[in-house]
Amino acid sequence: MTEPSPAVAAAIEGELRLLDPAVRASAELLHPDFREIDPGGRLWTRETIIASLTADDAPRPGPLTASRMLGVRLCTDLVHLTFDTEARGIRSHRSSLWRLTPKGWRLYFHQATPFADGPSVDDPSAEEWGPGVPTTGRAG
Repeated sequence: MTEPSPAVAAAIEGELRLLDPAVRASAELLHPDFREIDPGGRLWTRETIIASLTADDAPRPGPLTASRMLGVRLCTDLVHLTFDTEARGIRSHRSSLWRLTPKGWRLYFHQATPFADGPSVDDPSAEEWGPGVPTTGRAG
């Protein structure tokens, strides 16, 4: 397997850093126009996600494991990542768009879709996902 391009490597590094709730809440890696669609279908903006993560009563997530991360540079300033996560027995397919800004690569859009047992990215019918690179990150 070949090494990812510098752009894809930067997006993967940022995505793995965002597994840490403290990094995510700091908004350091979130694009000013950031949007997220969570597993329940709720739309989040940069401001609403930061407010939620920094609230006194914010839930403290447990360990989150990421796997099968695959990135594609779509153009000079845009990288698309796909990967799976598992936390507390809940698995999700995830998709992120990273945009290059004057401050570096920032998460522009993210969506998570829960899934149960069934076809996975290892399934030949899911070839569009590609082989991926197993990657594990932990958040405290």
